[in-house]
Amino acid sequence: MNEIPWWKKSVVYQIYPKSFYDANGDGIGDLQGIIQKLDYLVELGIDVLWLNPIYRSPQVDNGYDISNYHEIEPELGTMADFNELLAKAHEKGLKIILDLVVNHTSDQHPWFKQAKQAKNNAYHDYYIWKKPVKQQAPNNWGSSFGGSAWTYEAEVAEYYLHLFAKEQPDLNWENEQVRREIYTLMRFWLDKGIDGFRMDVISLISKDPAYPDGPIIQNKQYGSYYAGAANGPRVHEYLQEMNREVLSHYEIMTVGETPHTTVEEATKYTDEHKHELNMVFHFDHMHLDYGENGKFSTKRFALSALKRVFTKWQVGMAQHNGWNSLYWSNHDQARPVTRFGTDQQEYRQAAAKMLGTILHMQQGTPYIFEGEELGMTNARFNSIDDYNDIETKSVYKDFTENKHLGSDYAMETIYLKSRDNARTPMPWSATKNAGFTTGKPWLLPNPNYPQINVEQALRDPDSVFYYYQQLIKLRHTLPIVTTGKYRLLHPQDERNYTFLRETAEQVLFVTGNFTAQAEQLELPTFLAGLENKLIISNFTAPQSTSKTVNLPAYGAAVYLFTKECDKSR
Repeated sequence: MNEIPWWKKSVVYQIYPKSFYDANGDGIGDLQGIIQKLDYLVELGIDVLWLNPIYRSPQVDNGYDISNYHEIEPELGTMADFNELLAKAHEKGLKIILDLVVNHTSDQHPWFKQAKQAKNNAYHDYYIWKKPVKQQAPNNWGSSFGGSAWTYEAEVAEYYLHLFAKEQPDLNWENEQVRREIYTLMRFWLDKGIDGFRMDVISLISKDPAYPDGPIIQNKQYGSYYAGAANGPRVHEYLQEMNREVLSHYEIMTVGETPHTTVEEATKYTDEHKHELNMVFHFDHMHLDYGENGKFSTKRFALSALKRVFTKWQVGMAQHNGWNSLYWSNHDQARPVTRFGTDQQEYRQAAAKMLGTILHMQQGTPYIFEGEELGMTNARFNSIDDYNDIETKSVYKDFTENKHLGSDYAMETIYLKSRDNARTPMPWSATKNAGFTTGKPWLLPNPNYPQINVEQALRDPDSVFYYYQQLIKLRHTLPIVTTGKYRLLHPQDERNYTFLRETAEQVLFVTGNFTAQAEQLELPTFLAGLENKLIISNFTAPQSTSKTVNLPAYGAAVYLFTKECDKSR
C-alpha cells in the first residue's frame, strides 16, 4: 500500500504577514513578528504555514504586485529575517509555503520597465501587448479591480494586458524565456528549504490566442475575461513542464488558486498521474451569495446550495485521483462566522465551532486563515476612508457614482464582502490596537477586538481556539478523516448539514446545525444499533447515540461508528 503523502494529513495556517504581528512598531506586521508568535501556532497544532507574498513590492495590491522576486519587502524585514523564520519554523516542526505570483508582475519590475521602452527590446515579449483595434483596446475585457484590462503605452503604441490593476501587467507565458526565469526563481526559494508554493491565479496563465470578447455579467461595464483567460489552451502543458523542470525535484506541496474552474477541469490539475499540482482552490462556494452586481451583495447563501457544491467537489475529486483544498476564508474573503454562520454574540462561538467541524471532517487538506481559530467576525467600519483595499474602494465608487445605489447600500455590501474583513490586524489582546502594534496600524483593528482576541481565547478552555486544536488532533490521529469516503445525507434540508465518512470498518457521522433553533436528527437505519462513540461536539452531547442526535442552536457533533464486521477486533 502506498504511503499517504504528508500534505494529505496536514492542516495549513494562512498568515497575512502585514496583519499578523508587528515586532518593530511601524504599524505593519513583519517576519520577526511571525517568529515571535511561532509558539502560538505550535500550540494550535497546525503543520504548515502559508505566507502571503513577502517579496519586494510597491504594495499597490498588498504585495501581489512584485517588483523583485529575489528580495524581501523591506516593510516586512530582510532575507536574514526570512532565513531565521524558516530555520526556527523547521526546528518547531512547522513547514512553510510561499505565495508564487507569476501570472503578472509589478509595473516597477525591471522586466516591465524595459518592456515598455521599445518593441524590439528583448523584454517586450515578456508581457502581452496588442495593437489598437479601430483606435480602441483589443477586446472588451475588464480588470478585476475595475476599468479596462488594457492600458495604452504611447511609447510603443500598443496596449498591455493586466487582468488586475494597471500596475500588474500580465506575463507572456508563451515566451519560453519567461518560463525559464520563473523556474529559476522557484528554485531559488526551494533551495532555501521552503516546503512548497500556493500559486496565485495559476489557471489564468494561458490565454486564448484569439483574445475573444467576454460576456457582460453582473451589470459590469466591461466583459468578463474568464472565457479567454481561465484554463487556457496551454495551461496544463505549462504546469507539466513546471513539474518536470522544478516541482518533481523537491518533496513539497503545491496548491493552485484556480478561479473559474469546474470539478472536471480541476481534476486535470490534480490527478496524480498527470504530474501537475497536488490540489487547487476552487471558488464555487464563494459565489453562492453573489447578487446581480456580483460579489458585493447582501444576498445570503442557501444551505442546500452549499451542500451541493461541497458534495460535488468531494465526490468528483475522489473519483479522479484528485485532492481537495478545504477552506471557509482567506485573505480575499469575508470572515466565515459572519458569512456562513452568525456573528450574534450569543451564538458566535458555537457557529464558529460548527463551521470548523463541517469543514475539517471533509476529505482534503484544511486551510485556516489567521483569526478563524478565534471566531473573528467581519469589521463594521464607519467610513470608506477606513478601508485600504483597492477592490473595495473601486466598488464603493462604482456603486455610488455609476450605479447610484447609495452610500448606505455600498457600505453594507462592503461590510459583508470587503477583503479588508480578513486583513484587519490579528487581535492578540484587549490592549490598544489589539496588541498588534505599538505604532499606528496600517489598517484599523476590528472594533470588537476587546472581546475577541488571543489572550481571551487562551484563558477560556471552551474557546474556539481549543476546539480547533481538537479538530486538528483528530485529523492527525484518526485515519478515517483522511481516507474515508464522503456521503451526503438530507441534501435538501436547509437547516442541517449532515454527511458520512466511510471505510470498510468504520463510519464517521458528522452533523452541524446552521440555525438558531434546536434540531433533532434521526440516524440512518444502517447505523442504528451499531457501537459508537462521540468524537467531538461543540455542546455537551451524549457519549454515544442510538437513534437520534439532538442539536442545539448552531450545534455540531461527530460520532464514530464501528461496523458489525469489525466488532471482534
